[in-house]
Amino acid sequence: MPKYAIDLFCGAGGCSEGLIQAGFNILFSSDISDMVEKTYVHRHEQLGLIQGYNTWFERSDIKDLTGTVIRNRIQALQIFNGGPIPEIDLMIGGPSCQGFSRAGRRDKKDPRNKLFGEYVRVIHEVQPKYIVLENVEGFMDMQFYGYKGLELPNQKTPVYPDGTVTPVILRAELERIGYHTLKPRILNAADYGVPQRRNRVIFIGYRNGLQVPTYPEPLLKPEEHITLKAAIGDLIKDDNIRRVVNGFGFPYQQESHEGRTPDVNGHPIEAGENQTCDELSRITPIVQERFSLFKPGETGTSLRKRIHISGIDITNKPHLIEHCKLELGKSEKEVIKLYKSGKASDEEIDVLLTKKNVRQRWNPDMPSATVVSIPDDYISPWEDRTFSVREMARLQSFDDSFEFLGKRTTGGLKRREEVPQYTQVGNAVPPLLARAVAAEIMKI
Repeated sequence: MPKYAIDLFCGAGGCSEGLIQAGFNILFSSDISDMVEKTYVHRHEQLGLIQGYNTWFERSDIKDLTGTVIRNRIQALQIFNGGPIPEIDLMIGGPSCQGFSRAGRRDKKDPRNKLFGEYVRVIHEVQPKYIVLENVEGFMDMQFYGYKGLELPNQKTPVYPDGTVTPVILRAELERIGYHTLKPRILNAADYGVPQRRNRVIFIGYRNGLQVPTYPEPLLKPEEHITLKAAIGDLIKDDNIRRVVNGFGFPYQQESHEGRTPDVNGHPIEAGENQTCDELSRITPIVQERFSLFKPGETGTSLRKRIHISGIDITNKPHLIEHCKLELGKSEKEVIKLYKSGKASDEEIDVLLTKKNVRQRWNPDMPSATVVSIPDDYISPWEDRTFSVREMARLQSFDDSFEFLGKRTTGGLKRREEVPQYTQVGNAVPPLLARAVAAEIMKI
């Protein structure tokens, strides 16, 4: 008997990929972004999930989304031919996490912080059997002041004490609407076959009276984690470097190419010969030379420390030399000698590197750091460049056949509104992590 799911805040579809891999049929999904909609609907068409026939995507602010809307959209699907609609087995969602993130400036007044309350409301209106909520680690300790609970008939609406943290509110609110929850757990995506160190908070809940689910146990030990080389070594642009690094290839690369997500007939989609989303960002010669100064695994901070202690030879960096000559008023020989000596001041190192310390060259023999929406400062361990959308998608465990649509990137104030390809990838839940969680629900 088919098992049916709903994916809210679905983004480009990382969770949906994992749900489908675990055996769920997605009847309804929703997100607020028009850019995301193009990617999501296109992918579902690839898989034979056709809008209005066997699935429905609703572009909507969750504040405008109701259980009635969701039921009506499902009722209208052609596969049900106007008959009774099935019970929803699983609802999954990842409310916007910017206000909770520890990576940037946390804003307790960010209205997006309260979107999890809207998620609870929709759960109450739809009454799925099982629920999953995914978010960043900062979700665990974000405090609220004067948080007002969901208004329910014949119940006094609680106002939570100032300083109450999000998990306490969430679990209490779910309890009020008839759901028990497991204690939230932080899962590392690398433990589930994703070549990326990405911690995510997972909440699992279940309707009163149903069988109790469990969290997935790690599939890989730390020493078995998929490395950067094993994940994307075949995507190196330079043929000579690729042949040396990648040798005969790695299983993860083959799985990515052959596809993990089955279509409606049970057949994964193999990537075509012409790779999509593999365009590289253009960088100036001086930036390329700056990238070349980093050793694999080295951050901007550790590079500065190395220059302070041991010095660095920039003899073969003509663009950097010319830049430093002009900025410092020194000759070529004086510039080279200065940085070799290990006696360059912080200000002189700023001229060489800029004040930016967030750059990092990833270690090829480890999983990647967390893939983010603006990966401008991550450097390939093999080539002096940043990564393509396809490489980032691989590190998130998306199949190579998954095509991200819309603008590749954006900048400035547009980042507040637009969701280009890099952001679609960085915001996504890794499909293999979603699959591991969904598989535990499927077992029961």
